[in-house]
Amino acid sequence: MKKAFLALAAGFMVLAAGTQSATAGCGTCDKTIVENAVGSKDFATLVAAVKAAGLVETLSGDGPFTVFAPTEAAFAKLPKGTVAELVKPENKDKLVAILTYHVVPGKVMAKDVVKLDGKKAKTVQGGSVGVKVKDGTVSINKAKVVKADIACKNGVIHVIDTVLLPKAKKK
Repeated sequence: MKKAFLALAAGFMVLAAGTQSATAGCGTCDKTIVENAVGSKDFATLVAAVKAAGLVETLSGDGPFTVFAPTEAAFAKLPKGTVAELVKPENKDKLVAILTYHVVPGKVMAKDVVKLDGKKAKTVQGGSVGVKVKDGTVSINKAKVVKADIACKNGVIHVIDTVLLPKAKKK
């Protein structure tokens, strides 16, 4: 489980770093998700969350992982103080659950995601995300994919505009 969580975090980091170089060719293919994300200011919050959750090693692993990575703007949509609360040590389990909800096992490229229209994909966290394609735009739950197919050594990153929040488990 720890490995899956780390894989999620790495995916977010790769996405962050890969968004700038992916347009100029595959400058991200020889780096892990984490290696690509760490160098990007656009994913500072995601990287900080991954570090706080202890997922760096996992997301640096072999994978493959598909990471739906929220941008800084996506985190800014959350209620004020949410991120600061989540990165506290006492909230680590909740943070890990949220981050791993953004990761799907395997390498799912955009052409494959489109085939999942109207279906659900199981996440590393254990829950499922809904996939919808409308007018050429892919949505994961209510988050839109704003950049797809950032290829990484250990998977792929798809950049999303909203943080995905898993449903609370019933007790």
